[in-house]
Amino acid sequence: MKYVLELSDLCVIYKSNNYLKKAIDQLSLNIAQGEVFGFLGPNGAGKTTTIKSIFNFLPATSGQIKIFGKPSCNQSLHARMGYMPEIANYYWYLTPRELLRMYAGFFGMKKDVTDKKIDSLLSLVDIQAEANVLLKNFSKGMMQKVSLAQSLINDPDFLVLDEPTSGLDPLARSKVRDIIKGLKAKGKTIFFSSHELSEVELVCDRIGILNKGNLVKTDKIAEILQQKGNNMSLERYFLDIITKDKA
Repeated sequence: MKYVLELSDLCVIYKSNNYLKKAIDQLSLNIAQGEVFGFLGPNGAGKTTTIKSIFNFLPATSGQIKIFGKPSCNQSLHARMGYMPEIANYYWYLTPRELLRMYAGFFGMKKDVTDKKIDSLLSLVDIQAEANVLLKNFSKGMMQKVSLAQSLINDPDFLVLDEPTSGLDPLARSKVRDIIKGLKAKGKTIFFSSHELSEVELVCDRIGILNKGNLVKTDKIAEILQQKGNNMSLERYFLDIITKDKA
């Protein structure tokens, strides 16, 4: 099996209030090409820390991270990766079109290609009417749409989404699900970190549950939902796992 993401004994320790905190402890995880993987855990479990380590925003203390078979520090990987952060904190004095053009420039995209791509993405996330409105005027939900669009500007093969449906109304959430399913159909690999378990249940192939920096469980969504006479939800499964892990 071909893996896009390989985490091997990943450990992240950082200094917090003058003491050392082990945020990630010996995390090993593989994600296959074309898989939509849900990364779950309570607040403070280490999900965002893991994502930051994948992108080298936060260096790993020990262990190994490989993406497409290469060490995550390899600069050539950036062109194949997309990232939607948990907090869409962009330049407020730009418009969505200007922001996307800036990100396209980071990837060296040509102007004619960039303009077509931006128009396509603005339509995809339903903000074409607000394309030239300053970001400072946007609600959280609107900023989430902009953030999703920027994560797709380079047509990434590996996409990391950190709480992508936070702040979105039901219609927009449905749209995000459709986008994820469309990306999967194209063979893209998606790492989906979220507290919205109902959304994860609807789009992910497999999930991993992180608690206190430890990966306590991985399972396929289809197998989870078949448990207990088809009366199991991902939320119930998650709560069972976390409760047992605390015991």
